[in-house]
Amino acid sequence: MLKVNNLHTYYGNIHALKGISFEVKAGEIVTLIGSNGAGKTTAVKTIAGLLPAAEGTVVFDNQDITELADKLEIKQSLEQVLTLFPKLWERRGQQAGTLSGGEQQMLAIGRALMAKPKLLLLDEPSLGLSPILVDTIFGLIVEINRQGIPVLLIEQNARMALLIAARGYIMETGKIVHADKANELLQSDAVRKAYLGE
Repeated sequence: MLKVNNLHTYYGNIHALKGISFEVKAGEIVTLIGSNGAGKTTAVKTIAGLLPAAEGTVVFDNQDITELADKLEIKQSLEQVLTLFPKLWERRGQQAGTLSGGEQQMLAIGRALMAKPKLLLLDEPSLGLSPILVDTIFGLIVEINRQGIPVLLIEQNARMALLIAARGYIMETGKIVHADKANELLQSDAVRKAYLGE
């Protein structure tokens, strides 16, 4: 569904992505985790076409979109989003900026789903949320995936991300340093000490 190959991205003279490669297969959740500054958000922005790739390719649904990401068609499906997020229906007359943090995350995910994505990219959906809302958001991610939408989840909450993902990639300073099935990463002593606080 998504194949990133040897992707390099720069911010001026700073080499932010240093040849990362990974893939997301149809129907699975894959997570990209790492500390602040590891390059996760840069990876998503490059995949989405918001930052130019200096080198490498992004192939989505067998089409090279390295320079075409912003030309994908957008369609609306409000009824499906409001079914998935009934809280948004209750708040439909409210300004987005006045919603709670969890509701704003639901709105952001809902807006993305209205584009009928073939792949959903989520960047830190649990950031700043209470533990109860984190559980809710991760449950919604699993439900979205059950509906057939593959998910690339960028997340600092490594444990939660690995619990719902099929596979995971761990980044450090612009490079992927570990790649494995999510349950294998959860069992790895090195990963548990470095990223899970154990």
